[in-house]
Amino acid sequence: MKLINFPLFLLLIIAAACSTLKLQQADFAWPVESVLFVNDDGMVTEDRYSISFDARGLFFEEFQDSSVFKGKKIRIIRDVNGFYFITAEKFKNVYVFKMDNGAMILDNKINVSETGITNPVLNQRPPYIELIDDSKSIYLTITGSDRN
Repeated sequence: MKLINFPLFLLLIIAAACSTLKLQQADFAWPVESVLFVNDDGMVTEDRYSISFDARGLFFEEFQDSSVFKGKKIRIIRDVNGFYFITAEKFKNVYVFKMDNGAMILDNKINVSETGITNPVLNQRPPYIELIDDSKSIYLTITGSDRN
């Protein structure tokens, strides 16, 4: 009887040693958007949240022009699940990124305007990210939008 229990006991110890610690009920949201200026090298930096990245690819994706980033600023906010929502003036889209091994990977591109947004503001409205453009408000999730 002891021989039968020993393999089971050993299996339980091995399974416990291989399990991953998971701290649940984590909230990754930023309370307010950050407005970040793009420097001459295409980089944006937010010291408060310790994030920096090269934004040139974002502007190229939006405008198909590699030089339009100069002198621009982007608006970025992070939702409760850790996804980054990024847009800028004259963008037709809001870009949703996730982090992956030191890179920001595009998860979704949400079309929000046919002509380009003129005065974008991003707000937390859990479970949504709210995009306000002048008086128009759009509620966003990682999968799309709910226009109001």
